[in-house]
Amino acid sequence: MQNTTMLTLWFTSGGLVLTPRTGSNNPHGSSGRICKSKMSGMPKPPCPKFISLEDGEFTTKNTSNGFKFRLVSYNILAQVYVKSSYFPHSPSSCLKWKARSQAILMEFKNLSADFLCIQELDEYNSFYKSNMESLGYSSLYIQRTGQKRDGCGIFYRSSSAELILMEEIHYNDLVNGIDYENVSTEIESNNTLDVDRREEASGKDSTKANSHGDQGDPNDPCVRLKRDCVGLLMAFKLRDPSNHLIVVANTHIYWDPNWADVKLAQVKYLRRRVSQFKEIVSNKFCSTPSVIIAGDFNSTPGDEVYQYLVSANSDSEAPAIQLCSLYATNGGEPPFTNCTPDFTGTLDYIFLSDPGYLKPVSLLEVPGPQSADIIGGLPNHYHPSDHLPIGADFVVLGSSNSLIIPELQDVEDRLSKFEIGEQMKVQNN
Repeated sequence: MQNTTMLTLWFTSGGLVLTPRTGSNNPHGSSGRICKSKMSGMPKPPCPKFISLEDGEFTTKNTSNGFKFRLVSYNILAQVYVKSSYFPHSPSSCLKWKARSQAILMEFKNLSADFLCIQELDEYNSFYKSNMESLGYSSLYIQRTGQKRDGCGIFYRSSSAELILMEEIHYNDLVNGIDYENVSTEIESNNTLDVDRREEASGKDSTKANSHGDQGDPNDPCVRLKRDCVGLLMAFKLRDPSNHLIVVANTHIYWDPNWADVKLAQVKYLRRRVSQFKEIVSNKFCSTPSVIIAGDFNSTPGDEVYQYLVSANSDSEAPAIQLCSLYATNGGEPPFTNCTPDFTGTLDYIFLSDPGYLKPVSLLEVPGPQSADIIGGLPNHYHPSDHLPIGADFVVLGSSNSLIIPELQDVEDRLSKFEIGEQMKVQNN
């Protein structure tokens, strides 16, 4: 493993300080590094800007005719993973929970989204759920299995949408027999990663993985597939005159770049589950929903995982859903969504399938390499996470098929089970 020396920029009470820092291979492959420019003055959190896809001008949710809603995806960096040893480039004041929690909550407010797809969500019951309820959001949360303390959540404005159906995604199901024969054969045929190479992977995500001690032989497909990753599938009836249906999927794919086979198995399972869920919603409510998939895919543009997601191939009996990345089809993916001295690159995406009566009209602006708020890497005084949020505004263009909403008792029952399960987790912790 070859070490390199970089300059890390710190904000201190005395001003700007550049100090040497030793770096190593990053967990997502080679990429540019962003910690060179200088700035002066105390930083202030930037105001999120959504840029119109028609004229490139700044826009708000209320600047277009028709029913409009906003969806944002954001890996907020779970507090359980926030340690100064993981982020030595970050000012210590930015890493404390009291400051970070308020900064993240303020960012949620400023984003003014109708749907928030959140990854690395912890402190859900103790902080986020109640605080977001006070802002008019309902939510569901799925915690990772094993000893992992973070998970995925979807917050949605009750005034904008009504939840009508939901399912959980547990990628460990790949181990329990679901699709196992197809996936295990593929994994066994790949060149598996030896333990020495795996331990060389560096960066925040690898540290998080090691903090819970992944056990077993990494060359065993059962062990290899059991990564405790999760996701949520939720179907909503929009509160627009046409009662349009949308399916929103939120997920966080496994991190290790050298385990691309595991990532590929997970996204294949994801796309299959989304396709099946869409069909269930269509049959149950007699209306074809639009599909939005968001999350941290821990994959860069152009790699095998990304290419699979945007391809139309199907490897199962379920019909293939065609996905397009909102940013890629409207000017290109951001230069990065994750920014640390060890790695800078794009890992987060929003995919749209079967838009139907949905039209994306604006995208959340992502800072560029020379933006002052990126200096020194993330988290910092500007951004409470090492990831940046991405998002889009959508307009519902017209009426879909006649919508039939059956009795929603099954949804209420599942929500009750969800709440009971969350209460039991709180009592056990």
